[in-house]
Amino acid sequence: MENKNTSSQLPTALRIGNSVTTDKPTIIENFNKHFSTAGHAFHLTTPTAFNSTAPPTATRPSLPHFSFSQIHSADVLKELQNLDPYKSAGLDNLDPFFLKLSAEIIATPITSLFNLSFVSSEIPIDWKAAAVIPLFKGGDTLDPSCYRPISILPCLSKVFESQVNKQITDYFESHRTLSAMQSGFRAGHGCTSATLKVLNDIVTAIDKKHYCAAVFIDLAKAFDSVNHHILIGRLSSLGFSNDCVAWFTNYFSDRVQCVKSEGLLSGPLAVSMGVPQGSILGPTLFSVYINDVALAAGDSLIHLYADDTILYTSGPSLDTVLTTLQT
Repeated sequence: MENKNTSSQLPTALRIGNSVTTDKPTIIENFNKHFSTAGHAFHLTTPTAFNSTAPPTATRPSLPHFSFSQIHSADVLKELQNLDPYKSAGLDNLDPFFLKLSAEIIATPITSLFNLSFVSSEIPIDWKAAAVIPLFKGGDTLDPSCYRPISILPCLSKVFESQVNKQITDYFESHRTLSAMQSGFRAGHGCTSATLKVLNDIVTAIDKKHYCAAVFIDLAKAFDSVNHHILIGRLSSLGFSNDCVAWFTNYFSDRVQCVKSEGLLSGPLAVSMGVPQGSILGPTLFSVYINDVALAAGDSLIHLYADDTILYTSGPSLDTVLTTLQT
């Protein structure tokens, strides 16, 4: 979706409150306002019991502390050489074509910059700015909620995040930190493995002449409504060192986005909720955020694929099955 050939034509008009505007600068400013507040709007409608505090995380006393390891220039060089030259540049205007072309020259200083970020627990502010393209997904062309935000981040931020993501996913997998019931964004797992697991459980129950029932849950605005404070707390509880926690705290701070389309660029707006769309770290961090959902299944079985959840159970009678699902 970030291909340079991707076209995003602004609608000729957009509904703002009770009025309709045809002024394109006004349209992109209101798109930006809508996209940047989507998570907050959903958060405000969520019951207090679910958004006020973080649910308890299962204690793992045997977990060692996780700390960042130094990144090596050979790994950065490989990332730069593998860049897709046809992807769009971010708001920093560093084109992936030129980054790829100059990879052997810039790999070492870029690596030093990455490692300095670990030491200082700070990320360059330009890497926190996203260009957002509104893409119509169907429905009323006047309604901003009928458009999907496609986020384009600076190329170097994605190269850096790829290295960070490898370190933390290696840690999670080696210590089996993330729930085995999560099949999304994990090596060796996927939609197929999730489907086979659930299907096998259901077939096994049917072979026993049991009833089966399931509840399918699709979380609205799941990635946009992630609470940073709760997520940081989760990372700390999973063994992340104070320096790592400080780095991720900085990672989420001062993030902004601008809507970009047809040669127009909106003003920047702060993004203080959600995992960054289009980022490498976003999916992994979301998995951390909802990791403890599996603990709430009670006597039912549960399986997750990213933000899609199925809660299911079986039993000798329909009443037993429904009672189990409801408790």
